[in-house]
Amino acid sequence: MIGHTDNAIEIAAPIGFVWEQTNDVRTWPDLFSEYAEAEVLEEGDSTVTFRLTMHPDEQGRVWSWVSQRTWDTESRTVRARRIETGPFEFMNIAWEYEELTPDLTRMRWVQDFHMKPDAPLDTAAMTDRINTNSVAQLNLIKEKVERRRRSVVGFHDVPANTRRGGDLRTLLSPATCGSSSGFCGAVRLAPGEGISEHYHPYSEEYLFVASGTLKVDLDGEPVTLGPEQALFVPRNVRHRLTNVGAGDALAVFQLSPLAPRPELGHVDTEPYPEQVGA
Repeated sequence: MIGHTDNAIEIAAPIGFVWEQTNDVRTWPDLFSEYAEAEVLEEGDSTVTFRLTMHPDEQGRVWSWVSQRTWDTESRTVRARRIETGPFEFMNIAWEYEELTPDLTRMRWVQDFHMKPDAPLDTAAMTDRINTNSVAQLNLIKEKVERRRRSVVGFHDVPANTRRGGDLRTLLSPATCGSSSGFCGAVRLAPGEGISEHYHPYSEEYLFVASGTLKVDLDGEPVTLGPEQALFVPRNVRHRLTNVGAGDALAVFQLSPLAPRPELGHVDTEPYPEQVGA
């Protein structure tokens, strides 16, 4: 008898967000309730080998094993197998993701396995246990992923991007909240500091100055914005930001729609600040 389970859950989030949130094995102890530790042993472009360690069971035993995952982003499928099989003769798992609507994803787990003769549970009993546990874990993942879409993101909760100058942080994005039509962030500039000139071939930009005074050059023509003023930057318009005030400036920006790929979103038209004089 081969053990076989097939369980699925519908998650109210875009497929790309669900894919990213559930395939980073380093974060699995925060996503699953059963794992105490996840250690990446080897990593490639589309594969990862890792060790999972569970929380102690009712008898105080700690179970640990090594698995390997291989994924295909285009088809949104993952194939996994245990390398250290423990009580299993083999354990193979398939993860499948299906976009039901732009904000609803179906995630499915299919597991095929067989227990060793001396295993604590036989194959039938393990099938029942895995079915019960899979339902519990899928519901937990659904709850956590959907909650992450509604999380408050602070300026210092995300890494700084200082490449073009200033202290720029992307707060709400496909990566942080699963947005699918644009992203939002903020930039803090010291007096005299600026963001080097660039343009967005796919996105319109909406800029709001929360505090301070900015000069924005639009295709070489300067516009000055004070506190609580906003400016629209059309697609393909070169723009540069400079803090011309006596104190720090804080501006909020939103870009929409998204570029086909993140690296296509910005086109630089002058050197980055750290490149000047290099």
